[in-house]
Amino acid sequence: MSPSPRFIGVADLASVRFSLPSQLLEPTPNLEYWNYLDAPNAFVAIGTADEPVDRMLEVLRFWFTKDLKYAKGKPCKPYNSCLGEFFRCNWETDDDAPRINTKGVEDTISRPSSVKSGSSRAASTVSVPATNPKPSKPVRISYLTEQTSHHPPVSAFYIDCPEKGLHAKGFDQITAKFTGTSIKVMPGEHNLGIFITLEKRNHETYQLTHPPAHLGGILRGALSVTVGDMAYITCPETKLKAILRYYDDGWLGRTTNKVEGIIFKYDPENDDKMQIKDVPQEDILVRLGGPWKEKVVFTVGPKPLESHPPDQQTTIIDIAPLSVALKVLPPTEQQLPNESLTLWGKVTEAIHAKQFSRATTLKQELEEAQREKARDREQKGESWQPVFFVTATDKAGKPALTEKGREVLKRAQVGDWSMDGIFEKDAKVADAAK
Repeated sequence: MSPSPRFIGVADLASVRFSLPSQLLEPTPNLEYWNYLDAPNAFVAIGTADEPVDRMLEVLRFWFTKDLKYAKGKPCKPYNSCLGEFFRCNWETDDDAPRINTKGVEDTISRPSSVKSGSSRAASTVSVPATNPKPSKPVRISYLTEQTSHHPPVSAFYIDCPEKGLHAKGFDQITAKFTGTSIKVMPGEHNLGIFITLEKRNHETYQLTHPPAHLGGILRGALSVTVGDMAYITCPETKLKAILRYYDDGWLGRTTNKVEGIIFKYDPENDDKMQIKDVPQEDILVRLGGPWKEKVVFTVGPKPLESHPPDQQTTIIDIAPLSVALKVLPPTEQQLPNESLTLWGKVTEAIHAKQFSRATTLKQELEEAQREKARDREQKGESWQPVFFVTATDKAGKPALTEKGREVLKRAQVGDWSMDGIFEKDAKVADAAK
Protein backbone atom coordinates (compact mmCIF):
# COMPACT_ATOMS: atom_id res chain seq x y z
CA MET A 1 0.00 0.00 0.00
CA SER A 2 1.58 3.27 -1.08
CA PRO A 3 0.87 6.65 0.53
CA SER A 4 -1.99 8.54 -1.03
CA PRO A 5 -0.84 11.52 -3.16
CA ARG A 6 -3.17 13.59 -1.00
CA PHE A 7 -0.71 13.26 1.88
CA ILE A 8 2.61 13.79 0.14
CA GLY A 9 4.01 17.06 1.44
CA VAL A 10 1.44 17.39 4.22
CA ALA A 11 3.46 18.53 7.20
CA ASP A 12 1.29 17.09 9.92
CA LEU A 13 -0.83 14.02 9.22
CA ALA A 14 -2.58 14.29 12.57
CA SER A 15 -4.47 17.31 11.19
CA VAL A 16 -5.77 15.18 8.32
CA ARG A 17 -8.35 12.70 9.59
CA PHE A 18 -8.37 9.95 6.98
CA SER A 19 -10.49 6.81 7.01
CA LEU A 20 -9.07 3.48 5.86
CA PRO A 21 -11.20 0.74 4.31
CA SER A 22 -12.24 -1.77 6.95
CA GLN A 23 -10.12 -4.63 5.56
CA LEU A 24 -6.96 -2.60 6.28
CA LEU A 25 -7.91 -1.98 9.92
CA GLU A 26 -7.06 -4.04 12.96
CA PRO A 27 -10.47 -4.93 14.49
CA THR A 28 -9.56 -3.18 17.74
CA PRO A 29 -10.70 0.19 19.15
CA ASN A 30 -7.85 2.65 19.47
CA LEU A 31 -8.52 3.28 23.18
CA GLU A 32 -8.35 -0.44 23.95
CA TYR A 33 -5.15 -0.92 21.94
CA TRP A 34 -3.26 2.17 23.09
CA ASN A 35 -2.18 1.45 26.66
CA TYR A 36 1.08 0.79 28.49
CA LEU A 37 0.24 -2.21 30.68
CA ASP A 38 1.42 -5.01 28.37
CA ALA A 39 3.32 -6.42 31.40
CA PRO A 40 1.36 -5.30 34.49
CA ASN A 41 3.73 -7.11 36.87
CA ALA A 42 6.43 -4.62 35.87
CA PHE A 43 4.13 -1.72 36.78
CA VAL A 44 3.11 -2.98 40.23
CA ALA A 45 6.78 -3.48 41.17
CA ILE A 46 7.55 0.25 40.86
CA GLY A 47 8.32 1.73 44.27
CA THR A 48 9.29 -1.56 45.93
CA ALA A 49 12.96 -0.68 46.45
CA ASP A 50 14.11 1.59 49.27
CA GLU A 51 17.00 3.14 47.33
CA PRO A 52 16.15 5.88 44.80
CA VAL A 53 18.46 4.50 42.08
CA ASP A 54 16.78 1.10 42.40
CA ARG A 55 13.35 2.71 42.06
CA MET A 56 14.53 4.44 38.89
CA LEU A 57 15.60 1.01 37.60
CA GLU A 58 12.13 -0.31 38.45
CA VAL A 59 10.64 2.50 36.35
CA LEU A 60 13.03 1.67 33.50
CA ARG A 61 12.09 -2.01 33.68
CA PHE A 62 8.46 -0.98 33.24
CA TRP A 63 9.47 1.35 30.40
CA PHE A 64 11.01 -1.50 28.41
CA THR A 65 7.78 -3.55 28.72
CA LYS A 66 5.23 -0.84 27.90
CA ASP A 67 5.49 -1.43 24.14
CA LEU A 68 5.64 -5.21 24.27
CA LYS A 69 2.90 -5.32 21.61
CA TYR A 70 5.34 -3.76 19.13
CA ALA A 71 8.38 -5.79 20.18
CA LYS A 72 6.49 -9.08 19.98
CA GLY A 73 3.97 -8.33 17.26
CA LYS A 74 3.36 -5.92 14.43
CA PRO A 75 2.03 -2.37 14.36
CA CYS A 76 -1.54 -1.96 13.23
CA LYS A 77 -4.13 0.70 12.50
CA PRO A 78 -6.97 0.51 15.07
CA TYR A 79 -10.25 2.38 14.63
CA ASN A 80 -10.12 6.17 14.96
CA SER A 81 -11.60 7.13 18.34
CA CYS A 82 -14.85 9.08 18.52
CA LEU A 83 -15.19 12.11 20.77
CA GLY A 84 -16.58 10.97 24.13
CA GLU A 85 -15.71 7.34 23.50
CA PHE A 86 -14.19 5.66 26.54
CA PHE A 87 -12.62 2.36 27.58
CA ARG A 88 -12.14 0.76 31.00
CA CYS A 89 -10.64 -2.50 32.16
CA ASN A 90 -8.64 -4.20 34.91
CA TRP A 91 -5.46 -6.20 34.94
CA GLU A 92 -4.77 -8.79 37.62
CA THR A 93 -1.18 -9.86 38.18
CA ASP A 94 1.12 -11.52 40.65
CA ASP A 95 3.66 -9.25 42.31
CA ASP A 96 6.46 -11.49 41.07
CA ALA A 97 9.10 -9.15 39.66
CA PRO A 98 12.60 -9.85 41.05
CA ARG A 99 13.76 -7.24 43.55
CA ILE A 100 16.44 -4.77 42.51
CA ASN A 101 19.16 -3.93 45.04
CA THR A 102 22.33 -2.08 44.02
CA LYS A 103 23.12 -0.39 47.33
CA GLY A 104 26.77 -0.27 48.30
CA VAL A 105 27.96 -1.99 45.14
CA GLU A 106 30.09 -0.28 42.51
CA ASP A 107 30.70 -2.73 39.70
CA THR A 108 28.65 -5.80 40.65
CA ILE A 109 25.05 -6.51 41.56
CA SER A 110 24.25 -8.03 44.93
CA ARG A 111 20.66 -9.07 45.41
CA PRO A 112 18.85 -11.92 47.18
CA SER A 113 17.72 -14.93 45.14
CA SER A 114 19.85 -14.07 42.12
CA VAL A 115 18.46 -15.81 39.05
CA LYS A 116 21.24 -17.35 37.01
CA SER A 117 20.89 -17.57 33.24
CA GLY A 118 23.41 -19.99 31.81
CA SER A 119 22.62 -19.26 28.18
CA SER A 120 22.73 -15.50 28.60
CA ARG A 121 25.78 -13.32 28.46
CA ALA A 122 24.50 -11.63 31.62
CA ALA A 123 25.18 -13.38 34.91
CA SER A 124 21.89 -12.43 36.59
CA THR A 125 18.50 -11.05 35.74
CA VAL A 126 15.83 -8.88 37.31
CA SER A 127 13.59 -9.16 34.27
CA VAL A 128 9.92 -9.80 34.94
CA PRO A 129 8.48 -13.23 34.12
CA ALA A 130 5.56 -13.66 31.76
CA THR A 131 2.30 -12.48 33.34
CA ASN A 132 0.43 -15.39 34.89
CA PRO A 133 -3.14 -15.45 33.43
CA LYS A 134 -4.33 -16.98 36.73
CA PRO A 135 -2.37 -15.15 39.45
CA SER A 136 -2.20 -16.85 42.85
CA LYS A 137 -2.23 -13.57 44.79
CA PRO A 138 -3.61 -11.05 42.33
CA VAL A 139 -2.83 -7.36 42.52
CA ARG A 140 -5.49 -5.39 40.66
CA ILE A 141 -4.81 -2.46 38.36
CA SER A 142 -7.73 -0.39 37.03
CA TYR A 143 -7.62 1.65 33.83
CA LEU A 144 -9.82 4.40 32.41
CA THR A 145 -9.31 6.36 29.19
CA GLU A 146 -11.54 8.80 27.31
CA GLN A 147 -11.27 10.57 23.96
CA THR A 148 -11.33 14.15 25.22
CA SER A 149 -10.63 16.03 21.97
CA HIS A 150 -11.27 15.40 18.27
CA HIS A 151 -9.35 18.30 16.69
CA PRO A 152 -6.60 17.56 17.52
CA PRO A 153 -7.23 13.92 18.48
CA VAL A 154 -6.36 13.60 22.17
CA SER A 155 -7.23 11.01 24.80
CA ALA A 156 -6.66 11.15 28.55
CA PHE A 157 -5.84 8.09 30.64
CA TYR A 158 -5.52 7.13 34.31
CA ILE A 159 -3.99 3.94 35.72
CA ASP A 160 -4.77 3.13 39.36
CA CYS A 161 -3.27 0.53 41.70
CA PRO A 162 -4.31 1.49 45.27
CA GLU A 163 -2.88 -1.69 46.83
CA LYS A 164 0.62 -0.62 45.78
CA GLY A 165 0.02 3.10 46.21
CA LEU A 166 0.65 3.68 42.51
CA HIS A 167 -1.06 5.70 39.84
CA ALA A 168 -0.10 6.93 36.38
CA LYS A 169 -1.71 9.40 34.02
CA GLY A 170 -1.19 11.38 30.86
CA PHE A 171 -2.55 12.47 27.50
CA ASP A 172 -2.03 10.46 24.34
CA GLN A 173 -1.64 12.46 21.16
CA ILE A 174 0.61 11.94 18.17
CA THR A 175 1.70 13.94 15.16
CA ALA A 176 2.94 12.22 12.03
CA LYS A 177 4.98 13.30 9.02
CA PHE A 178 5.99 11.48 5.85
CA THR A 179 9.76 11.16 5.48
CA GLY A 180 9.98 9.49 2.08
CA THR A 181 9.21 5.80 2.49
CA SER A 182 8.26 5.93 6.18
CA ILE A 183 6.16 7.94 8.60
CA LYS A 184 7.77 9.69 11.56
CA VAL A 185 5.45 9.57 14.57
CA MET A 186 6.05 12.03 17.41
CA PRO A 187 4.28 13.09 20.59
CA GLY A 188 1.81 15.92 20.02
CA GLU A 189 1.89 19.18 21.95
CA HIS A 190 -0.45 17.84 24.66
CA ASN A 191 1.47 14.56 25.07
CA LEU A 192 4.13 15.28 27.68
CA GLY A 193 4.60 11.62 28.55
CA ILE A 194 3.51 9.24 31.29
CA PHE A 195 3.47 10.57 34.86
CA ILE A 196 3.89 7.85 37.49
CA THR A 197 3.35 8.79 41.14
CA LEU A 198 4.52 6.68 44.10
CA GLU A 199 2.08 7.60 46.86
CA LYS A 200 3.97 5.58 49.49
CA ARG A 201 7.25 7.33 48.65
CA ASN A 202 6.14 10.85 49.52
CA HIS A 203 4.39 11.13 46.16
CA GLU A 204 7.62 11.18 44.19
CA THR A 205 6.69 11.45 40.51
CA TYR A 206 8.46 10.21 37.39
CA GLN A 207 7.88 11.81 34.00
CA LEU A 208 8.57 9.42 31.10
CA THR A 209 8.72 11.16 27.71
CA HIS A 210 8.08 9.29 24.47
CA PRO A 211 10.76 9.23 21.75
CA PRO A 212 9.85 9.71 18.09
CA ALA A 213 9.36 6.48 16.15
CA HIS A 214 9.39 5.54 12.48
CA LEU A 215 6.66 3.45 10.87
CA GLY A 216 8.29 1.70 7.92
CA GLY A 217 7.35 -0.90 5.35
CA ILE A 218 4.52 1.22 3.94
CA LEU A 219 5.47 0.58 0.30
CA ARG A 220 5.83 -3.16 0.95
CA GLY A 221 2.61 -3.37 2.96
CA ALA A 222 4.49 -4.94 5.89
CA LEU A 223 4.52 -2.38 8.70
CA SER A 224 7.35 -2.21 11.23
CA VAL A 225 8.31 0.15 14.06
CA THR A 226 11.78 1.48 14.77
CA VAL A 227 12.85 4.07 17.35
CA GLY A 228 15.80 6.35 16.72
CA ASP A 229 15.92 9.31 19.05
CA MET A 230 15.99 10.36 22.71
CA ALA A 231 13.74 9.52 25.66
CA TYR A 232 14.00 10.94 29.17
CA ILE A 233 12.81 9.90 32.61
CA THR A 234 13.07 12.46 35.39
CA CYS A 235 12.24 12.46 39.10
CA PRO A 236 12.69 15.88 40.72
CA GLU A 237 12.14 14.49 44.24
CA THR A 238 15.10 12.08 44.05
CA LYS A 239 17.09 14.30 41.67
CA LEU A 240 17.70 11.37 39.35
CA LYS A 241 17.36 11.37 35.58
CA ALA A 242 17.67 8.71 32.89
CA ILE A 243 18.66 9.44 29.30
CA LEU A 244 17.91 6.77 26.69
CA ARG A 245 19.39 6.99 23.21
CA TYR A 246 17.75 4.76 20.60
CA TYR A 247 19.48 3.72 17.37
CA ASP A 248 17.37 2.57 14.45
CA ASP A 249 19.98 2.14 11.70
CA GLY A 250 23.21 0.18 11.75
CA TRP A 251 25.73 -0.88 9.14
CA LEU A 252 24.36 -0.69 5.56
CA GLY A 253 21.12 0.75 6.93
CA ARG A 254 20.10 -2.42 8.77
CA THR A 255 17.85 -1.87 11.76
CA THR A 256 19.62 -2.48 15.08
CA ASN A 257 16.83 -1.63 17.56
CA LYS A 258 19.55 -0.80 20.07
CA VAL A 259 19.32 1.48 23.04
CA GLU A 260 21.95 2.88 25.38
CA GLY A 261 21.29 4.85 28.50
CA ILE A 262 22.46 6.20 31.82
CA ILE A 263 21.03 7.11 35.22
CA PHE A 264 22.68 10.15 36.75
CA LYS A 265 22.30 12.84 39.37
CA TYR A 266 20.77 16.04 37.97
CA ASP A 267 19.58 19.44 39.10
CA PRO A 268 15.80 19.77 38.56
CA GLU A 269 16.20 23.56 38.61
CA ASN A 270 18.78 23.44 35.81
CA ASP A 271 17.89 20.42 33.68
CA ASP A 272 20.28 21.07 30.79
CA LYS A 273 21.80 17.61 30.14
CA MET A 274 20.04 16.19 27.04
CA GLN A 275 22.81 13.98 25.63
CA ILE A 276 24.72 11.17 27.32
CA LYS A 277 28.04 12.74 26.33
CA ASP A 278 27.13 15.93 28.20
CA VAL A 279 26.93 14.20 31.59
CA PRO A 280 30.09 14.29 33.77
CA GLN A 281 31.45 10.80 34.51
CA GLU A 282 31.27 11.36 38.25
CA ASP A 283 27.50 11.92 38.07
CA ILE A 284 26.74 8.63 36.27
CA LEU A 285 25.34 5.96 38.56
CA VAL A 286 24.20 3.26 36.11
CA ARG A 287 24.70 2.42 32.43
CA LEU A 288 22.28 0.43 30.27
CA GLY A 289 22.36 -1.03 26.79
CA GLY A 290 21.18 -3.67 24.36
CA PRO A 291 18.53 -4.38 21.69
CA TRP A 292 15.22 -3.17 23.19
CA LYS A 293 13.21 -5.77 21.25
CA GLU A 294 15.31 -8.56 22.78
CA LYS A 295 17.33 -7.95 25.95
CA VAL A 296 18.69 -4.92 27.81
CA VAL A 297 21.37 -5.12 30.53
CA PHE A 298 22.73 -2.63 33.06
CA THR A 299 25.90 -2.13 35.07
CA VAL A 300 26.57 -0.04 38.16
CA GLY A 301 29.00 2.87 38.00
CA PRO A 302 30.30 5.19 35.28
CA LYS A 303 32.56 2.69 33.45
CA PRO A 304 31.46 1.85 29.87
CA LEU A 305 29.01 -1.03 29.85
CA GLU A 306 31.09 -3.15 27.46
CA SER A 307 34.11 -2.94 29.79
CA HIS A 308 32.26 -5.05 32.37
CA PRO A 309 32.53 -8.85 32.17
CA PRO A 310 29.23 -10.71 31.75
CA ASP A 311 29.04 -11.60 35.44
CA GLN A 312 28.89 -7.89 36.25
CA GLN A 313 26.04 -7.21 33.83
CA THR A 314 22.44 -7.67 34.94
CA THR A 315 19.52 -8.17 32.59
CA ILE A 316 16.85 -5.59 33.33
CA ILE A 317 14.48 -6.94 30.67
CA ASP A 318 14.38 -10.07 28.54
CA ILE A 319 11.58 -9.79 25.98
CA ALA A 320 11.75 -13.38 24.70
CA PRO A 321 9.57 -15.14 27.33
CA LEU A 322 7.04 -12.30 27.63
CA SER A 323 3.65 -11.88 25.99
CA VAL A 324 0.97 -9.18 26.16
CA ALA A 325 -1.14 -9.63 29.31
CA LEU A 326 -4.88 -10.26 29.08
CA LYS A 327 -7.36 -7.61 30.24
CA VAL A 328 -10.37 -8.12 32.50
CA LEU A 329 -13.25 -6.45 30.66
CA PRO A 330 -16.69 -5.23 31.78
CA PRO A 331 -19.56 -7.57 30.81
CA THR A 332 -21.18 -6.47 27.55
CA GLU A 333 -24.53 -5.86 29.26
CA GLN A 334 -22.90 -3.36 31.65
CA GLN A 335 -21.20 -1.28 28.97
CA LEU A 336 -22.55 2.08 27.80
CA PRO A 337 -23.25 2.76 24.10
CA ASN A 338 -20.13 4.97 23.79
CA GLU A 339 -17.88 2.42 25.46
CA SER A 340 -15.26 1.31 22.91
CA LEU A 341 -16.11 -2.39 22.70
CA THR A 342 -19.85 -1.67 22.34
CA LEU A 343 -19.48 1.37 20.07
CA TRP A 344 -17.33 -0.55 17.56
CA GLY A 345 -18.80 -3.98 18.30
CA LYS A 346 -20.78 -4.40 15.07
CA VAL A 347 -17.84 -3.21 12.96
CA THR A 348 -15.58 -5.73 14.68
CA GLU A 349 -18.10 -8.53 14.15
CA ALA A 350 -18.35 -7.71 10.43
CA ILE A 351 -14.54 -7.67 10.00
CA HIS A 352 -14.18 -11.03 11.77
CA ALA A 353 -16.88 -12.38 9.45
CA LYS A 354 -14.95 -10.94 6.47
CA GLN A 355 -17.98 -8.80 5.60
CA PHE A 356 -15.74 -5.88 4.70
CA SER A 357 -18.30 -3.90 2.74
CA ARG A 358 -20.74 -4.01 5.65
CA ALA A 359 -17.96 -3.13 8.11
CA THR A 360 -16.95 -0.12 6.02
CA THR A 361 -20.57 1.08 5.87
CA LEU A 362 -21.01 0.72 9.64
CA LYS A 363 -17.74 2.52 10.28
CA GLN A 364 -18.70 5.40 7.98
CA GLU A 365 -22.08 5.69 9.72
CA LEU A 366 -20.35 6.04 13.10
CA GLU A 367 -17.99 8.67 11.74
CA GLU A 368 -20.83 10.60 10.10
CA ALA A 369 -22.77 10.51 13.37
CA GLN A 370 -19.79 12.14 15.07
CA ARG A 371 -19.68 14.88 12.43
CA GLU A 372 -23.41 15.48 12.85
CA LYS A 373 -23.01 15.85 16.63
CA ALA A 374 -20.19 18.33 16.08
CA ARG A 375 -22.36 20.39 13.70
CA ASP A 376 -25.20 20.31 16.22
CA ARG A 377 -22.93 21.57 19.03
CA GLU A 378 -21.61 24.32 16.78
CA GLN A 379 -25.13 25.49 15.89
CA LYS A 380 -26.10 25.56 19.56
CA GLY A 381 -22.87 27.29 20.58
CA GLU A 382 -22.01 24.42 22.92
CA SER A 383 -18.49 23.25 23.69
CA TRP A 384 -17.54 19.67 24.36
CA GLN A 385 -16.85 18.67 27.96
CA PRO A 386 -15.29 15.31 28.86
CA VAL A 387 -17.19 13.12 31.31
CA PHE A 388 -14.42 11.40 33.28
CA PHE A 389 -11.70 14.07 33.07
CA VAL A 390 -11.88 17.72 34.08
CA THR A 391 -10.46 19.20 30.87
CA ALA A 392 -9.89 18.00 27.30
CA THR A 393 -6.20 18.93 27.50
CA ASP A 394 -3.82 20.38 30.06
CA LYS A 395 -0.63 22.41 29.61
CA ALA A 396 1.15 20.34 32.27
CA GLY A 397 0.21 17.08 30.54
CA LYS A 398 -1.50 15.73 33.67
CA PRO A 399 -5.22 14.99 33.33
CA ALA A 400 -7.39 15.28 36.44
CA LEU A 401 -10.31 12.95 37.11
CA THR A 402 -13.84 14.21 37.63
CA GLU A 403 -15.97 12.78 40.42
CA LYS A 404 -17.48 10.38 37.88
CA GLY A 405 -14.02 9.29 36.78
CA ARG A 406 -12.96 8.60 40.36
CA GLU A 407 -16.14 6.61 41.00
CA VAL A 408 -15.64 4.46 37.87
CA LEU A 409 -12.12 3.54 39.00
CA LYS A 410 -13.23 2.98 42.61
CA ARG A 411 -15.86 0.51 41.45
CA ALA A 412 -13.50 -1.20 39.02
CA GLN A 413 -11.12 -1.86 41.92
CA VAL A 414 -13.76 -4.07 43.56
CA GLY A 415 -14.86 -5.64 40.28
CA ASP A 416 -18.06 -3.58 40.06
CA TRP A 417 -18.75 -2.51 36.46
CA SER A 418 -22.14 -0.93 37.13
CA MET A 419 -22.71 2.65 35.97
CA ASP A 420 -25.86 3.10 38.07
CA GLY A 421 -25.77 6.33 40.03
CA ILE A 422 -22.85 7.63 37.96
CA PHE A 423 -25.25 8.56 35.18
CA GLU A 424 -28.93 9.28 35.65
CA LYS A 425 -30.71 6.11 34.60
CA ASP A 426 -32.95 7.75 32.01
CA ALA A 427 -30.07 9.82 30.64
CA LYS A 428 -27.44 7.07 30.58
CA VAL A 429 -27.74 6.50 26.85
CA ALA A 430 -28.65 10.01 25.74
CA ASP A 431 -26.13 12.06 27.67
CA ALA A 432 -23.12 9.76 27.98
CA ALA A 433 -22.79 9.40 24.24
CA LYS A 434 -23.39 13.03 23.30
